[in-house]
Amino acid sequence: MRESLVEAKYSARLVIVSVKIFVERQSAGKTIYESQVTTTMNQTTSNQWLKKVPQEVGWYLAGFVDGEGSFNVSLKKVSDYQLKWKVEPSFNVSQRDISNLILLKKSLGTGRLRKRKDGVAYFEVRNYKMLYERVIPFFEKFSFRSRLKVRNFSIFKKIVKLMARGEHLTEEGFKKILLLREKLNEGKGRTRKYSLTDYLDS
Repeated sequence: MRESLVEAKYSARLVIVSVKIFVERQSAGKTIYESQVTTTMNQTTSNQWLKKVPQEVGWYLAGFVDGEGSFNVSLKKVSDYQLKWKVEPSFNVSQRDISNLILLKKSLGTGRLRKRKDGVAYFEVRNYKMLYERVIPFFEKFSFRSRLKVRNFSIFKKIVKLMARGEHLTEEGFKKILLLREKLNEGKGRTRKYSLTDYLDS
């Protein structure tokens, strides 16, 4: 099978890049061309929303998340997926005082805010498209200071960008993501239900 890229459409106002691919295959001695359309997210879109975030607010929130925030990637078994596994990246911050979380949600323009039974407020972004379009650009502009947070954010960012390119849907790309995940949040306090070994042994 041979694939050739024949058409690509890019828009500065959209976050989707549509790519049309013609696939050549042989069937009963005849050459057949089939068209397939794939889509990947384009982060080169204008981040007008980010320009509206006041500098003092952006840097304040970066400092707040540096100390209180967490970037995670969970691994789940899913029977109706082709790979039988699913990766779920998430960004979350929890605190008893909800005021900073409200400000964070407003500044990012995405995420879910709720209160747990123990009274702790919890802000979370789980949609990887929103992580790619909102969370990552925000903390690329308003960067972290602590070495550990910088490292974990860098790994997390690579994972989300791989997903934005659709690589989590292929076996090779999925393994890349899991290898990166092994380096995320390293330390004694890390607990996980499933690991790379569980995936490889399945």
